[in-house]
Amino acid sequence: MTMLGLWSLAVTAAAQQVPESLLPPPTNQVPAALIPPATNLLTHTLAAKAPDAAWEELQSASHRPEPPAQWQAKEPSEKEMADFLMPYALALMDKAKDFYTRFPQDGHALEARKQEMEMTGVAVSLGATNQQSRLDTAEKTLLADPALSEDDRFSIRQNDIERAAQAKESEGEAVAVAELEKGVRALQKEFPKRPELVQMLLEIAGDAESGKARALLQEITNSSAASDESKQSATGELKKLDLVGKPVDLRFTAVDGREVDVSKMKGKVVLIDFWATWCGPCVAEFPHVKEAFEKNHPKGFEIVGVSLDQEKESLTQFVSGHNMAWPQYFDGQGWDNKLAGQFGITSIPAMWLIDKKGNLRDLHARSDLSGKVEKLLAE
Repeated sequence: MTMLGLWSLAVTAAAQQVPESLLPPPTNQVPAALIPPATNLLTHTLAAKAPDAAWEELQSASHRPEPPAQWQAKEPSEKEMADFLMPYALALMDKAKDFYTRFPQDGHALEARKQEMEMTGVAVSLGATNQQSRLDTAEKTLLADPALSEDDRFSIRQNDIERAAQAKESEGEAVAVAELEKGVRALQKEFPKRPELVQMLLEIAGDAESGKARALLQEITNSSAASDESKQSATGELKKLDLVGKPVDLRFTAVDGREVDVSKMKGKVVLIDFWATWCGPCVAEFPHVKEAFEKNHPKGFEIVGVSLDQEKESLTQFVSGHNMAWPQYFDGQGWDNKLAGQFGITSIPAMWLIDKKGNLRDLHARSDLSGKVEKLLAE
């Protein structure tokens, strides 16, 4: 997720608790007299003296700042986004604290505390690690408040364990996944009926080695907390695990007329890439896929694309515009794509790796794709 997206999620979460009549709309439907004239996104205190006016001012300051015009022509770097958003995040969290400090008995005081916590979390995510202790204190204070809803309580704890897992990423994916599962197990004791925990276990299974993944998926299929949809997803993933170590029957005529038959590609390492041009994460992953191809193709690495696009022109323009040298399957059926259905694909991007013997080896090749390819090529 981009930093701008992170900001949007935080301010939207805060705004969801505000009556619609108090939210300044994007047009000038609200009389100017109702908006405190001294509102400034970069000040750290509220100008209004009365609680109602101060709350309106806080909400007016909660909208994401307008990004610089030059970003329309050139996408900013992560650092540029962080440098731009940081002052606003720091100011908004201080404004929220100013509100509940001056008006502790106001009906919006709890919402202000939640907003302070959310924006402090944004600041930490943007790089303000010196605000971590403030975030910890804000979370602890909220969790101790009996008026806090279960949804909010769960959200705080969920964010907590996700940050703990992210902090372990430098030690390797396996360590981070283990930390995440540890946190989920703790949450299961606190919130045994939350369906979000089942989804988190599904995600952990997606990053785990096959034995661990199988155990987690079987747990989900037997869980009373799992929805029918989650159980179906787990069952589908178990079926895909059964394909690992076996040949993949994949043959088609590519959109450019090439005949593709994976069974005839033994001796090469093959990536099967289920994707679509309308899929943001797929497009974001493309530079890594192309880099792996250009680096390893001379050594015997091939890619076979399975596009879930519905418009042929969208696919062909993307392929030609990005110099994609590998063949693409297309039938225009979107999620009803024949090959996606055949192999139980329910989300994209999905990347499978086939070894030189023609057997499926990896159902989750996105992580360290080039390294995985090189390892299989060396066998």
